[in-house]
Amino acid sequence: MPLSQKERESFFAEPHIAALSVVEEGRAPLSVPVWYQYAPGGDVWILTGKDSRKARAIAENGRFTLMIDRVDPTIRYVSVEGPVVETRDGTHDDLTEMSARYLPPDKVGPYVETAEREHGPEVVIRMRPEHWLSSDLGSL
Repeated sequence: MPLSQKERESFFAEPHIAALSVVEEGRAPLSVPVWYQYAPGGDVWILTGKDSRKARAIAENGRFTLMIDRVDPTIRYVSVEGPVVETRDGTHDDLTEMSARYLPPDKVGPYVETAEREHGPEVVIRMRPEHWLSSDLGSL
């Protein structure tokens, strides 16, 4: 059964790991796991390496898809696709915000320090949700 707008946006706002998919020239779509940030009614954003394969593919196509799912207490998924509305250099604050969404408070600082030292420059890519697919298939 499709989710209502409120249900799908609330579920999507939870800190799930998303599967990001983006078309690549001459290949099947690139699909990789990513952290993302979203608040109901707003844009969704990811933080990724400035020279990463996904950043290049998104820049070439101008749009991407994120999909999340769960199996408990019911089988549910939400997929959202849309155009890129902003790409900018990532900041310490962006990395801290994203890390705090997914990690326990005592792990955020050490993770941010390691990421800034080892991951290289990052970009924030903001997407405006345009097309949604969602369903709750009930319990197992």
